[in-house]
Amino acid sequence: MRIAVDVSPLSHPRTGIGNYIRGMLAGLVAAAGPDDELVAFAPTSLPGKRRIRAALAGLPLDLRLVFLPFAHEWRTAWSRLGRPGVERFLGPIDVLHFSDWMYPPQRSGLRVTTIHDLVPLRFPEWVTPRTRRMHGAKYRHAARTCGLVVVNSGFTGNDVAELLGIEQERIRVAYPGIDPRFRPNGPTADLGAPYILSVATLEPRKNLGTLVAAIQILRRSRPEVELAVAGPAGWGHQPRESEGVRLLGFVSDDELARLYRGAAAAAYPSRFEGFGIPIVEAMASGVPAVASSHPSLDEASGDAAVRADPESPAALAAALERALDDPAPLVERGLAHARRFTWEAGGAAILAGYRTHLGRG
Repeated sequence: MRIAVDVSPLSHPRTGIGNYIRGMLAGLVAAAGPDDELVAFAPTSLPGKRRIRAALAGLPLDLRLVFLPFAHEWRTAWSRLGRPGVERFLGPIDVLHFSDWMYPPQRSGLRVTTIHDLVPLRFPEWVTPRTRRMHGAKYRHAARTCGLVVVNSGFTGNDVAELLGIEQERIRVAYPGIDPRFRPNGPTADLGAPYILSVATLEPRKNLGTLVAAIQILRRSRPEVELAVAGPAGWGHQPRESEGVRLLGFVSDDELARLYRGAAAAAYPSRFEGFGIPIVEAMASGVPAVASSHPSLDEASGDAAVRADPESPAALAAALERALDDPAPLVERGLAHARRFTWEAGGAAILAGYRTHLGRG
């Protein structure tokens, strides 16, 4: 098969979606046969080209990166216009797999997209108007045109079937994998005090305000413990640095690995997720995890995280206290749970989906 994958989101600093695309490609490379070819393409800016090349360094891919000024506007117009097909730029393809930023036209072959979550439909107040417009158009397009929809959890798969009316046979679950840098052994961060780590873009859905309130409760009995938040600024009300609360901003993957290993516990109080990869990254790093009790985080948490009502600061504080009091069994279960999630397994699931829908399975 000749498989074309849209890598446009890698033109910006990587967060969850960019990490999934990079990991998915690594998994596809590992699962591909000798007659399979992977083409990574994107219309992008000059800085975007540099970021994409750096993100995909070391993977045996045919890179087709087209420089376009005002790349976002071009991607949007191309998606809406519906022509020309990607074959004009890439040649014949068997599969086109696109992600969140555009839905480029094609003339033949299997059409595939990844849907990470349906937050813009379930909770439109938790996303920006631009995100609602962009994703709403993509969801409608995917439901109408895609032969295969990849999701990163069974929960999201059920959401896609219910809200978009996509048949289960068109849906394929491919869990995200854990980067090998997230492991128990290695350098650790030292912030000068014991800390709870939370990894998230600063936006309403991530529920960091409730976590900050929980930390203030926890500090009544453990005044030495601080909260460290790693993640870029998003939108909406932003938590502020205060006594016991540190905002670290966007950090590199290597620094994030050190932060996980140095943490006394990790907290992920999100109100809704497609999967919840920071929970599993923390477990893989040998850190006890506390997670929201919302069912969208069930698959990431397994039986290895302490769960708590994400709207209750007192419940979150009690869950953190439990994780700090008795971390050993949580660490043991977390390490075992995290080993289930590999990019090789995800890539194999997606490749099998391609083959089945092309009649080559």
